[in-house]
Amino acid sequence: MKKVLIAVVALVGLLSLNTNEAKAQTTVKVGFFDLETMLSAMPGYYQKVDSLLEIFERDSLTAEYDFFQAEFKRLDSTYKSDSASGKVPPTILERIKRDRNDMAIKLIYWQQYAQNSVENKRSILAGPMAQLVFEAYKKVLQKGNYTMVVSPQTLEPYSLNLGLTKVDNLFVPVAKELKIKLPVELGGGEPKPDVETPIKPKPKTN
Repeated sequence: MKKVLIAVVALVGLLSLNTNEAKAQTTVKVGFFDLETMLSAMPGYYQKVDSLLEIFERDSLTAEYDFFQAEFKRLDSTYKSDSASGKVPPTILERIKRDRNDMAIKLIYWQQYAQNSVENKRSILAGPMAQLVFEAYKKVLQKGNYTMVVSPQTLEPYSLNLGLTKVDNLFVPVAKELKIKLPVELGGGEPKPDVETPIKPKPKTN
């Protein structure tokens, strides 16, 4: 992500907090963690980030796209009519053509532009939460003296390549630092077992 999130996510990969301590370690201590996943588990994340992003995409970006389309059509029509009239100076025609082409480029690359706009907006909305998660994450790393931290997606390849028998789930201690309840899928406790309803015997009929 951008700004705050880029700086935070950059530290989620391979990370060493204390070079002297790391050199003194005789074993590799590895954990797995992902900032964006932890952010999505934060209480109120949907209301404070996702729901506002939906409004931003629906209202602001849609209005901006409609403006670009209308402006392109206006400039294209103006350029064609002014060119046909022969009364408009070439310098003005060139300026209209340039403005029309700028609108065309924005429409052609709209998807990329919209995605970048959404990510920038997300970084602004999620910034305060991201900072809280990052501070908790730093505390966990400092206490645990981890040699490296990998994302859950790369967990298996790292474990196999390094011959690791244990990789710590850092979602759990980070959640404890944040004092939040962790979803079951991130290691926040076992789901309750399904309880089968006993089948009552049918009453005997005479």
